Amino acid sequence: MTLARKITVLLLGYEVIPKTVSTRDRGARFVMAEPICAYLIETERGLVLFDTGVNVDNIRDPVRRESLFMSRGWLAPPIVLPEHDFLAQLAAIGVSPADIGDVVLSHVHCDHTGNLKHLRHARIWIQRLEHEFAFSDHNSPAVFNDDFDFPDMQWQIVDGDWQLMPGIEGIFTRGHMPGHQSLVVTLPKGGVKVLTADAGDLWENFEDEVIPGESCDDVAALASIRKLKAIAREWSGELILLHDPVRVQSLRLAPEFYD
Repeated sequence: MTLARKITVLLLGYEVIPKTVSTRDRGARFVMAEPICAYLIETERGLVLFDTGVNVDNIRDPVRRESLFMSRGWLAPPIVLPEHDFLAQLAAIGVSPADIGDVVLSHVHCDHTGNLKHLRHARIWIQRLEHEFAFSDHNSPAVFNDDFDFPDMQWQIVDGDWQLMPGIEGIFTRGHMPGHQSLVVTLPKGGVKVLTADAGDLWENFEDEVIPGESCDDVAALASIRKLKAIAREWSGELILLHDPVRVQSLRLAPEFYD
């Protein structure tokens, strides 16, 4: 039995990055505009959000844009158009941030943590290794501690594979980051959806088993790609990629949904 009822995909902007960030030793001449997505999951126990997108205030404010993106070596700051706005997209489907009781973080890169400021009332589910990394002296150009270092955050620490509720499974997919996790959601009609997050940005990561260009553990990164493929194969599931600019165009984006 599954308690998940539907998934709504929120397209929250784009990031402009070298292709080699996504694919190790492939595409050095190419620059990608990759989508930034989050997933709102309606369940019998309330609303769950998987990842939160990027903080638009860090882009719009010229001082913060320079210090957080340009001075850290980004090619350009992320692009967030009005139609990508997090709060507006929620409002369009009749949802307030206050309605969201649980947030699952795949990892703490800034394109996943940016709207946690609106969700400090919610339970934040994170892998122990990722939480430890987030509050270490990491010096990562893609981790903005101001996005999540609030004294009232309700961190829920997990280790390895885990279950939020029947039909929503957290899958430990170390590689891209020390405590990266993906999510497997079983829908009543649509079956199994494997939300890969950044275990592999692009379809070729999975088709050709190419590890991410940014990886803390190459052996684990490849094992995680194979692990997600095996789950999808075993359960006749669908891999839903967060950052693929081609495949995002065929997804059911909000206000449409998967059920």
